[in-house]
Amino acid sequence: MTARLPVTRALADLVEHATGRPCGIGELPRVQGKSGWEVASTPYTVLDSLPAEFTGPPLWDWHADAAWSYQITSVGERVDQVEWLADRVRVGVVGRIGGRWRHDLHIPGVLVTDRELTYDAGGEPSVSAAGAIVSYVQRVTITVTPAA
Repeated sequence: MTARLPVTRALADLVEHATGRPCGIGELPRVQGKSGWEVASTPYTVLDSLPAEFTGPPLWDWHADAAWSYQITSVGERVDQVEWLADRVRVGVVGRIGGRWRHDLHIPGVLVTDRELTYDAGGEPSVSAAGAIVSYVQRVTITVTPAA
């Protein structure tokens, strides 16, 4: 079975590359600032792991395929800002051009066999002590198998 962490890191890197904005893994993204590491300014994305599915041989067989699911939350100050970011996430993760993925998902020792957008919620505004914030939730599944 393929380890999840390399897939998670590769997906976060792809999201950052495709959007040009920071992506935190399970937390707010941090960037190097004048006074050290600080929370990135909006817009940004947060990548969270969700339950996975396994196919192929029994789980004790390390050659089984895995379908790792993730939630990518785009966060911004305005609806148009998060819709723009979510569009870039969508194109980056599942976009195709000429029958090929628009952006490669490089994971050492692993072959990505499928990418699927499974949920696209749209923008949802909320108000917190820090002010107004808008989030846009998308869920994707990355199916992998060990490379031969």
